[in-house]
Amino acid sequence: MSNPRSTIRLRLTLLYAGSFFVAGAVLIALMYFSLEQWLDRRPAAETHMIISKHLALGDRMPAADRLAAAITAQAEQERRDVLRAMLLSSLTALAVVGIAAAGFGWMLAGRALAPLQRVTATARRVADRSLHERIALDGPSDEIKDLADTFDAMLERLDRAFDGQRRFVANASHELRTPLAINRTVIEVALDQPCPPASLRQLGETLLEVNARHERLIEGLLLLVSSEQLLTEHRRCDLADIARYVIGLSAGAAADAAVTLDCAVVTAPVEGDPILLERLVHNLVDNAVRYNVPRGRVRVACASEGGTVRLVVTNTGPVVPVFELDGLFEPFRRASATTRRVGGAGASRGAGLGLSIVRSVAHAHGGSVGAVAVPTGGLAVTVTLPAAGTPSTGIGR
Repeated sequence: MSNPRSTIRLRLTLLYAGSFFVAGAVLIALMYFSLEQWLDRRPAAETHMIISKHLALGDRMPAADRLAAAITAQAEQERRDVLRAMLLSSLTALAVVGIAAAGFGWMLAGRALAPLQRVTATARRVADRSLHERIALDGPSDEIKDLADTFDAMLERLDRAFDGQRRFVANASHELRTPLAINRTVIEVALDQPCPPASLRQLGETLLEVNARHERLIEGLLLLVSSEQLLTEHRRCDLADIARYVIGLSAGAAADAAVTLDCAVVTAPVEGDPILLERLVHNLVDNAVRYNVPRGRVRVACASEGGTVRLVVTNTGPVVPVFELDGLFEPFRRASATTRRVGGAGASRGAGLGLSIVRSVAHAHGGSVGAVAVPTGGLAVTVTLPAAGTPSTGIGR
């Protein structure tokens, strides 16, 4: 059972109220001690009455002794009564005023922490939307304003860094794809020549395959970088519809690999970039088909559970060692050689970025991803994303 949340406002209120009670207790103790000392020096007010009363008594005790004893007893009783009344009244007043002081402390703590709550609210909006917003806190130059100014400076640096990285991705996309497109065009033109030699055709087809692999590698790298950026688009979409669409696109590849695709999806609304989410599902299904066995199966399940959406892709591929699970989501990490051999000839065509992109896209949407080895062979990869309307903390990695 988790402990209730202790906010700084509550802690400040308790600190203020505790300080007040301690100070009040010390003050009462000092007043009690001072009053006690004063009462010890106070002359007896009813001395004459006590003397008259005891002089009339006719017992054997001398009048002076009886008078002294009566005065002492009366003074001690009055002293105890006064001290008791003073202590009870002081403690009652301390309790009442202390409760009122705690209420005022709660109000003052809330007023003092209002700028900090503004900083927190801005940080949450920035995490969910963009880095362009600033706190711009007004007021005296105190610790909270220093914190807000430091946070604004950090946002400014992050904004410049993300903008520079986005420009780099756009430039790299153009600079890297253009030479490969030119190479592909030159090779295709050479192969279109009438009656090319067999050696030339074989060389051209090999070069086209290498060029295509390089294009896929560059596309995967650029997508990996872009998926780690701040999400620029937040749209409400249904992950179940995306899963059905991807399964339809992958039906041909699954049929060629003699793999059966099963779909068990229900409505699962999320908010994010539909293109990146489509790539996430596509990479999972593509890996599940590629690293499989002949006449194997791939099952795609998607459902909404409370405030989260879960996408589970399970295949019947070869047995995956448990110690390899954590490394599968690292860039350029592929399955072991045994897995690739069992998985068929097409199992080694990937660039080693599929699951890395899945993890980056999931993190960019405020979600998580994990994999579990199926004892009979294959993997069960689970992606958990915030459901639509649930606050997300993902702004990229």
